Amino acid sequence: MPDFSALPVLPQHIAIIMDGNNRWAKGRMLRGVSGHKAGVKSLRTTVEHCARLGIEAVTLYAFSSENWRRPQDEVSALMDLFSWALTKEVDRLVEHNLRLRVIGDTTGFTSSIQESIARAEALTAHCTGMWINVAANYGGQWDITQAARAVAQQVQMGALQVNDITPDMFSTYLSLSDLPPPDLCIRTAGEQRLSNFLLWQLAYAELYFSPKLWPDFDADALFEALQAFATRERRFGGR
Repeated sequence: MPDFSALPVLPQHIAIIMDGNNRWAKGRMLRGVSGHKAGVKSLRTTVEHCARLGIEAVTLYAFSSENWRRPQDEVSALMDLFSWALTKEVDRLVEHNLRLRVIGDTTGFTSSIQESIARAEALTAHCTGMWINVAANYGGQWDITQAARAVAQQVQMGALQVNDITPDMFSTYLSLSDLPPPDLCIRTAGEQRLSNFLLWQLAYAELYFSPKLWPDFDADALFEALQAFATRERRFGGR
């Protein structure tokens, strides 16, 4: 087990693009959903370590607004897994004092899944520990668009003037506006792009790309990502 206590600095908020589940399953000649199920173990490991380290929030890219384009059988299997996780994992979250929030256009899900989301969020609402934000049917462009619509509506109603619109004000209409923006974004499976994830919020995040497929992302891989973060000099546009 790596010595996380040796890390000199930690991020407050970690965003994670959990990539490589299908490739993991394909390499083992299994159905794609097997990779997603295996990824749940990596998710538990990552969340548990982050919570112990006192990290304020973890935001997970679970299902993008573009993922609906995948084969129907895979989408159906992912929805079943999402529904299962919302029902079965909530007791574990409460036990560890973790708060759950789902961000994204949840109206795109079935009424059953929407009810499961509301129930899971309500059951963890009293928890005071780390935030677990699950981005589901989420896209960064959608996030910015829905914020722009809300601001435009305020202007149309006369509650805002155009000159009142600033980056700080606009950001209050975006998802996760009550949390510090992510300091670190981890993407697994060797891909090096954001794939429409938290486009506004990741403006000054440190990016870390792991070659490991998500189901293989273990405590050692998390330590390597945090160790890399600790070596970065963050200037936020200054010198």
